Amino acid sequence: MNPNPHISIVIPVYFGRDTLDELTERICQVMKQLEKTFEIILVDDGSPDDSWEKIEELAQEDGFIKGIKLSRNFGQHYAITAGLDQAKGDWVVVMDCDLQDSPEEISWLYQKAMEGYDVVVGKRVDRKDHFWRKFGSKLFYRTLSYLTGSEQDETIANFGIYHHRVIQEVIGMRESIRYFPTMIKWVGFRQISIPVAHQSNQNRKSTYHTKKLFNLALDIMLAYSDKPIRLTVKLGVGVALTGFLFALYTLIRYWQGEIIVAGYASLIISIWVLAGVLLITLGVVGLYVGKTFEGVKNRPIYIIEKKTYGQGVEKGL
Repeated sequence: MNPNPHISIVIPVYFGRDTLDELTERICQVMKQLEKTFEIILVDDGSPDDSWEKIEELAQEDGFIKGIKLSRNFGQHYAITAGLDQAKGDWVVVMDCDLQDSPEEISWLYQKAMEGYDVVVGKRVDRKDHFWRKFGSKLFYRTLSYLTGSEQDETIANFGIYHHRVIQEVIGMRESIRYFPTMIKWVGFRQISIPVAHQSNQNRKSTYHTKKLFNLALDIMLAYSDKPIRLTVKLGVGVALTGFLFALYTLIRYWQGEIIVAGYASLIISIWVLAGVLLITLGVVGLYVGKTFEGVKNRPIYIIEKKTYGQGVEKGL
């Protein structure tokens, strides 16, 4: 067997026990059609179900399946990084474990990459998510686009094929805040997106609820943009200008004898507004300082509890 596969498929796993059998079987069928050596890397991201037991079972049955179990739930993009660190293929496919990314699309991604592209990502053309999931996703990406100053497409996620040199640049970025699609866009190289099918997922709830999406957007914003600082500066200038104009207006009325008794309402309002702006500014600066402090701790971005490897990779024939 060839110890260096041509294609590595990295799959973060969370609540994936019920889908892994079908997922790996369909991937194997695709690889047989492509006639390429491959490996499947399943990364258990602290899944509360029996995903790891299923991964161990699959790895014992098939030598081309590798399993990585993280010590706790670090998050999807950290689990992806753990898999990328172990990938040996000339090309790396990243996909989810819930079967919404169709394994059959891998062949189209690969064929497009053979036209000279370093990155080919799937663009979901008919999302099968429910209305509120799609609405939340669209709102998330619109907000993210505004705050980061870069275009973020809600139809593009992790599913794609990436040349090994692109992956090497991505895994060389060891910052503590990680968001795979943005990192891929940042490293550059020749990239393109193609339409792919998106399957429904009736039996599982998304693990990205509103609070988690908000925290993810906040992390990405702090990692890739200084726009919040710029917005607070503009807010401060606006409040200061408003205060200056109000002071000028008050002086004019005083000189005209229109103000007899000084009003306290405007004074209290001004104090509250100014205090609010100061707190917002301190909060934004504090977030940046906190994330910087987190980064300089030099902690590992994930911890591997155990691994299970097969006997190498298998020719897809």
